[in-house]
Amino acid sequence: MTTFFLIRHASCDGLGQTLWGRTPGVCLNEDGKLQARQLAQNCEGLMFDAVYSSPLERAWETAQAIASCMELRVKESAALNEINYGEWSGKSFEELSHDERWRHFNRRRSTTTIPGGESFLEVQNRMVNEIDRLTREYDEGRVAMVSHADLIRAVVAYFTATPIDLIERLEISPCSVRHSRTAFPWPPWLGIAT
Repeated sequence: MTTFFLIRHASCDGLGQTLWGRTPGVCLNEDGKLQARQLAQNCEGLMFDAVYSSPLERAWETAQAIASCMELRVKESAALNEINYGEWSGKSFEELSHDERWRHFNRRRSTTTIPGGESFLEVQNRMVNEIDRLTREYDEGRVAMVSHADLIRAVVAYFTATPIDLIERLEISPCSVRHSRTAFPWPPWLGIAT
């Protein structure tokens, strides 16, 4: 069995205040850089076979901290990219709270497509397909996947048969790790927060 470590990127400015989405140039702040270094130290004994990352800077920097401790090269995966939040990208959560479409999306993610963006089902599908692909490539391996909170929630929901409309109940903190093997059904998730 392949073991996957799903890692949310470390902290960046505006985290919890702004929906950055795929906005370029959003890098780790000083707290985030420290979190990434601490996570890398905690992962040293795990010896990953590969480290994959979302193409966004905040994820890439987190992945790089982990990979450098293991003398690995980070591999970019478009499947790990943040949700395409379309019109909502770069807006504050305060602004979004006044948008009925945003409120509807958060109540019914299973049936809503983001204006100018993608649906949550599309996001879940691309993550599950990437895990399936990497399972074939790294049979019996250990793979780190550095991505974003909602993508990790989407894949956890899929493998634990949790309805998409309930995924906000899953806490995915910055620079936290969820891991499991790919045998179905997946064993319980273990959270290793730094």
